[in-house]
Amino acid sequence: MQVILLERVAKLGQMGDVVDVKAGYARNFLLPQNKALTASKANIANFEAQKAQLEANNLETKAEAEAMAAKLDGQQFIVIRSASDAGALYGSVTTRDAAEAATEAGFTVDRKQVILTAPIKYLGVHDVTVRLHPEVSATIELNVARSTEEAELQATGKSIQELAAEAEAEAEFEIAELFDDIGSAASDDDDGLVETPEGN
Repeated sequence: MQVILLERVAKLGQMGDVVDVKAGYARNFLLPQNKALTASKANIANFEAQKAQLEANNLETKAEAEAMAAKLDGQQFIVIRSASDAGALYGSVTTRDAAEAATEAGFTVDRKQVILTAPIKYLGVHDVTVRLHPEVSATIELNVARSTEEAELQATGKSIQELAAEAEAEAEFEIAELFDDIGSAASDDDDGLVETPEGN
């Protein structure tokens, strides 16, 4: 099926390109989202008549998206989730969670703009792409943690595994110190004992 693109579509073409796509892709995505029109003679003529206006609108929205991207790029948002001791989440962090975290921080982000290359299923700091315009993207960080305190520690660059290893090492050190104290106390008691010969 041939369609004429009304905006840039990744891996497909630029505004004004007439491209061949599968009918289902056109009917279910491109046409309902107003990203394309069927490439009939009337629609192509209509597009040519409106091309200057569409390009002006595209430049305007692109400029707005670039301004938003400048503010949004590199921002870190905290998402609190339950997880196992190993750091595996009970569930996963979705595009909706990312959009809500950004929106709570004062940015207007729709979940359809958030692009996850893979589901987030572990605690840690994850890079996420936000497509603000067909030609403008920003990268944000999602700091997925079990608590705000844990998120602050992760923000310094420490992973949950490192934090767990540090806590375990600290606990082992305290136990070793405790046994050393008990051992030295026991040896002090032994030193205080005086052997007496057995009486007749």
